Amino acid sequence: MSATTPDAGATTPDRPGIDPRGPRFSAAITSVLLLAVVVLAVGGLDTAALVLLALLAALFAWGAIAGVARHPFGLLFRTLVRPRLAPPGELEDPRPPTFAQLVGLVVTGTGVVLGLLGIGIAVPIAAGAAFFAAFLNAAFAYCLGCQLYLLLVRARVIRTA
Repeated sequence: MSATTPDAGATTPDRPGIDPRGPRFSAAITSVLLLAVVVLAVGGLDTAALVLLALLAALFAWGAIAGVARHPFGLLFRTLVRPRLAPPGELEDPRPPTFAQLVGLVVTGTGVVLGLLGIGIAVPIAAGAAFFAAFLNAAFAYCLGCQLYLLLVRARVIRTA
């Protein structure tokens, strides 16, 4: 998805774009951590799985509230990875990946709440669903949350300025 997608809004000087490789880098780290939640939960380490999923939900909240440019994994990408890469061909509108963080928060947050309520199977299910979405982004540059954002913009549920 590029910053020039009409429904996503163009990148302007007052709304700078982000390197599209940053969210993919973040999704790769997130995928590994979500897979660890599933493995922990299936291995019987329910408390560890719940704690890790809660940490990931907090990171999704950070990205949804502060934006992907201020997310810890985004800062890690800009500090350690991006200086070693060629400049990106184009920049991306940060709103769709930020919305995707909100979707991740809803999925993982639901798993955490249900896990705390004693529905232990919700933890690996929520982690598995979030893993699927994060892995698609990391491996194939296909962001489900971004696509949902664009669909909601086209349906005029979300308004862009």
